[in-house]
Amino acid sequence: MENKGIGNEIGFFTFCYDPVLEMQARTFFAALERESEAGDKPYRIVSRNLYDVFLNICEKRRILKAIPVQEAKHGTASQLKQLSKICTPAAFAEAIDYEPHERGDVLVLTGVGEVYPFLRIHTLLDNLHVRFSDIPVVIAYPGSYTGHSFSLFNSLSDGNYYRAFDLV
Repeated sequence: MENKGIGNEIGFFTFCYDPVLEMQARTFFAALERESEAGDKPYRIVSRNLYDVFLNICEKRRILKAIPVQEAKHGTASQLKQLSKICTPAAFAEAIDYEPHERGDVLVLTGVGEVYPFLRIHTLLDNLHVRFSDIPVVIAYPGSYTGHSFSLFNSLSDGNYYRAFDLV
């Protein structure tokens, strides 16, 4: 909770789980959030679903309703390329951020699988370390993390990252 380690590590943590257990993971994190809202825990869960963040970015840019039309007209690959220019890791980081961060806050990121391939978790984490150096960040990750690389759904290489710590 102090978000400080021996070597000044960044407080990024992965909670990896078997993708088959997605519904149980959602239930688990929702229960943690409800418990923190009750106020009887020494922490406050601040939850961000990355798919909801994605939709909010698109809505804010006023393109959400046009996405299906453009995809039908230009194809999925073209649509993905266009959305990747708008929904960048920096845009996600900005949309996730909030102020002020309070003592006891824990940012929990869910929906990692839902935003693939728009967003890769290692690129998001690279953009979050400046904004969230003062509170712990937990990534609910449907797959595995070796301490050096992510594997989304235990089958897709999701990139190298070495600053996070696996909780389980």
